[in-house]
Amino acid sequence: MREQFSFRLFRWIMLIVLAVFVLVPLYVMLTSSLKPLQDVQGDFQWWPTHLTFQPFIDIWNTIPLALYFGNSLIVSFSATFASVIIAVFASYAISRYRFRGRAAFSGIILATQMFPGVLFLLPLFLIFVNIDKTLGFTFLYQTQLGLIVTYLTFTLPFSIWMLANYMDAIPRELDEAARVDGTSAVGALLRIIVPAARPGIIAVAVYSFMTAWGEILFASQMTNSATRTLSIGLQNYSTETNVYWNQIMAASLVVSIPVVIGFLFLQKYLVAGLTAGAVK
Repeated sequence: MREQFSFRLFRWIMLIVLAVFVLVPLYVMLTSSLKPLQDVQGDFQWWPTHLTFQPFIDIWNTIPLALYFGNSLIVSFSATFASVIIAVFASYAISRYRFRGRAAFSGIILATQMFPGVLFLLPLFLIFVNIDKTLGFTFLYQTQLGLIVTYLTFTLPFSIWMLANYMDAIPRELDEAARVDGTSAVGALLRIIVPAARPGIIAVAVYSFMTAWGEILFASQMTNSATRTLSIGLQNYSTETNVYWNQIMAASLVVSIPVVIGFLFLQKYLVAGLTAGAVK
């Protein structure tokens, strides 16, 4: 009995510490976004003495935030859509077919996750620049398409590996029954396997979207003023003469809304997909 009480007490203490660790920065971000700039730059106050929503209005005028927001949405949704489509077909082939080089292909996919992403920055830069030079016009470098292709190099290996493990857990009898009824392999995939693998597919989609939405290193080198995403655009609130801290906090809250809403609605699918797909 004493052990149970001690365990519950320890659990509650850890939960409280974790909640404080997570909620205090969010509280500071929220209160700072509701303060005038002079209050943020002055002595720190836990509660703003002059509440104002002006920073949430100014964020759209200080920098072209709407442009960056649109670029991030286009790049993130496009990278997510392409990653899911390619991963579904590739993982189905790995899971259901035995072909020469299958084990090597699966091993290479998993091995790519061992390397830090910064190692691919210079090779991708050289590839994009040389392709554009060959074509004679800007096609990949500093374009949305180039950034989408870049993010696919990160999201596809993990997505294929996780979905392949997830599909391994789906009984093959479902495929066989569909084939007996005259359905093609693609038809069996789209009509039988995809609905059964929905939690795994949603987990892959959330992973791909969050990777593209918050990435900063490649976005800083592969974009220009017209294709810049939010992760880079938010830096423009800092100028040579001033740093608009209240607008940075307000913009950070605004750009977090799509990810937070999506995670809350898809949380159960994400947990189910990661749990089933990560353990073979």
